[in-house]
Amino acid sequence: MEINIMSFRLSLLFFVLTNCLSSQENSVEWEPGHIFKIEDFLGSKTAINEDIEKVFVQSGVMLDFAFQMSNVEFMFTKNFNSKVGCTFQKDAAVIMAPDSTTAQRLISLVEFDFDLSELYARKIRKELYENKKTFSDATFFQPYFDKMIKERNEISSRVYSETDFGNKEAVLEREHEVVKKELNQFSYFCKECKPDKNKDKSN
Repeated sequence: MEINIMSFRLSLLFFVLTNCLSSQENSVEWEPGHIFKIEDFLGSKTAINEDIEKVFVQSGVMLDFAFQMSNVEFMFTKNFNSKVGCTFQKDAAVIMAPDSTTAQRLISLVEFDFDLSELYARKIRKELYENKKTFSDATFFQPYFDKMIKERNEISSRVYSETDFGNKEAVLEREHEVVKKELNQFSYFCKECKPDKNKDKSN
């Protein structure tokens, strides 16, 4: 009996804004309470130099959706939590700043963005879980994925702008707390979690 193997991969790496709006060891899986340091930003353009006039940050945060399974496995799989990943790619992460204080503010922005991306990874997992049907094809996820990525990008851009690239620390801290609380509301959709079938879908 011949079994067709379905394979799919979709990755989105978020390259985030300048202030003028212009391997396994390399990849860091999201986990709560993560703290970055400048040494984590291994992109070739990373620099702290007083001659830098325009700050730049490239978050290196990536959302990844990938699976490989037989048609039969796909038909009866409903929980795709483990297939949606949120990682920080060190060699894609860049910070350019005139001093260490500015660099630390940009790092705080990336920490916010990492949590925001995990929140939307959880929202994607929830959408997949609730909308996957027995006879769905491999493209069923696309509208939900596109919708969530659009929302994530809009929030990220707004916060980068409203915090003046991290200079308004109180504003950033407030926005970050909102994201952390919402992460807890989607606790059943962490990467390693099994959704609670009895949990209200509206939560």
